[in-house]
Amino acid sequence: MASSDDTAHRPLRSFGRIKSRAIKPRQAALFDTLLPSIALPDPKAGPIDPSALMPGAAGVWLEIGFGGGEHLAEQASRHPDVLMIGCEPFLNGVGSALRHIDERGLKNVRLHADDARDVMTALPDASLDRVMILFPDPWHKARHNKRRLVQDETAAEIARLLKPGGRLRFVTDWTDYAEWALERFERTPGLVRQFDPAIDWFTAPADHVVTRYEEKKLGDTPPIFLDFIRAT
Repeated sequence: MASSDDTAHRPLRSFGRIKSRAIKPRQAALFDTLLPSIALPDPKAGPIDPSALMPGAAGVWLEIGFGGGEHLAEQASRHPDVLMIGCEPFLNGVGSALRHIDERGLKNVRLHADDARDVMTALPDASLDRVMILFPDPWHKARHNKRRLVQDETAAEIARLLKPGGRLRFVTDWTDYAEWALERFERTPGLVRQFDPAIDWFTAPADHVVTRYEEKKLGDTPPIFLDFIRAT
C-alpha cells in the first residue's frame, strides 16, 4: 500500500477509466503471450536505456496514450528501423494494440500499459527523436483542467527528452485544449513551433495516420495539429 507521503506527491491522473468492457479472448491471450516479450522494463525500478531495447535503432519515438494502437502500429510499420515506445493505461486499448502488433509481425514496438509519465521520468536526457500525443483526454471542464496531460511540467519534461532537432506533435479535437497546449508549449524553453502561415492548424501533416477515435468526431472542432521542434 502506498504511503500518504507517496500519495501526496503522485501526479494527478491525466486519464479516465482503464477498462470499459470485457477484453476479447484473442486479445486477452496476447496479454499472456506477446506482452511480456515487448513490455518496457518497469520504469519505477530504475532508468530505462532505449539503446538496450533495440540495439542499432535509427531513432526512438514515444507515443503517449496510443488509444487503440492503429497509429502506433502504422508508424512502426512505416519505420521498421525506429524503436516505437507506446504508453497507454486503457487496457482495452492495449489489447487492441497487441492485436495490431501481432498481425503485422512488428518487432520494433515496446509497450507500457500504464502512465507514460513514469516512463518519461525513467528515460535519459536527449533520448527521443519524436514525441506524439494524439487526442489525449480533454478534461474540458475548467475545474478538471489540472488533470490534463499537458502542463508546464510535462512540456519541460518533453523538451528534456527530445534530442536537438527532435519533434513533438500534439493533436486534439477540443479547441480549448489546443489553445491550452499551445500556450504551454510555446513558453517552454527549447520548444519552437513549426508553423507555415499558408497552412492552418486544421491541415493534417503528410505523415498523419487517421485513427478510429478521430473518425468518431467526438470533440468540438475538427482535429487541430500542433508541431514543435527541439531547438539545437
